Amino acid sequence: MTHPWLSGPAPTGRLPRPRLEERIHNLLSSQNMCVLATTGPDGPLATPVRYYPLDFAVMFTAAPRSPKMRNIAADPRVSLGVFAPLVGLASSRGAQVFGTARVLDPDDPDRPGYWAAFRWENEHAERGRPLTDPPRDTLVVVEADRIVYTEHWLRRDGFAPRQTWRRRPQSG
Repeated sequence: MTHPWLSGPAPTGRLPRPRLEERIHNLLSSQNMCVLATTGPDGPLATPVRYYPLDFAVMFTAAPRSPKMRNIAADPRVSLGVFAPLVGLASSRGAQVFGTARVLDPDDPDRPGYWAAFRWENEHAERGRPLTDPPRDTLVVVEADRIVYTEHWLRRDGFAPRQTWRRRPQSG
């Protein structure tokens, strides 16, 4: 048995919020692909997308007429699956991010705050576009309302392998 702490019933301990947030931030910032789940007139759609994180937001660009954008227009509630490569049960680490997708056009006043964290230069370099000319692509932002984080390594320290984070209500 490689990891004896994986046998038996899973612990039920809750990870303190600051530690959970640190682990979620680590996962989101160490990966760059997720699976976006949307629902539209033809039913569910799961689409791999390259993303960039900003705190508990996940951002990506999309062609305005793509199936995922049509689905977001019909129902902006989405889920994103982010996961690290799996070697075995002990390495299992991922998150389900639930939120509402916001489509930010190039002139949206909220766009600059998100766009500053979007590493568009990589894609421009791949396409041979000048780095002096930032794109005006449609930016989709999903601010997490809830994140279900899974990491089996937490069992070793007496914590449940599945932890839930919820956005705190805005004080008004």
